[in-house]
Amino acid sequence: MSNSLRDQLLGLGFKSAPKPPSPAKPAARERPQPHRPNTEATGRGKPSQAGRPRPPRPPKPQGDIDLAKAYAIRAQQDKDERIEAERLKQEEARLRREARARLEAFLIDKALNVADADHVRHFDYGGKIKRIHVNADQLKALNTGALGVVQLNGRYLLVDADTLVQAEAIFAPAVALKVDPNAPVADDPYADPQYQVPDDLVW
Repeated sequence: MSNSLRDQLLGLGFKSAPKPPSPAKPAARERPQPHRPNTEATGRGKPSQAGRPRPPRPPKPQGDIDLAKAYAIRAQQDKDERIEAERLKQEEARLRREARARLEAFLIDKALNVADADHVRHFDYGGKIKRIHVNADQLKALNTGALGVVQLNGRYLLVDADTLVQAEAIFAPAVALKVDPNAPVADDPYADPQYQVPDDLVW
């Protein structure tokens, strides 16, 4: 046979015996690399913090929260009180203006002041000594309460007792002199007709 036994066996499906492996060369040992920090992110020699979660902040103590809340509430209350006080002040000023306007309209043609008055009647008004010029009859009527004095726009108007009562109902602070005939004379030393210049008059 021209074919060798090996060829015949291969033809029948037998595989040739594997070749023995050649001896491998010993692998070169890798040298250990020194540890180098990652400086690409920061560029300053510090490890990059990118991607690392931040630690949660510790909660504020409850006492600090309550104190801050109390301060905020108090500040708001002070603000509300200032606003309310200003509102009341403006409202009071408005009411005074309206009352003075009504009083001025009411007193038209009711003043009894005379041009030839030769007597001076002093009285205390607003913590200061004021005066009004009257004649002799008016002075007597003033001292007995039959007449009174109303202050309006810087002037002192002599009016009768009924007008004085109505003026007081409209705007009481405008009543400058209202004599009680039953009051002791010592309560009003300037009621004496002979008393022309008071001892505490400021010129």
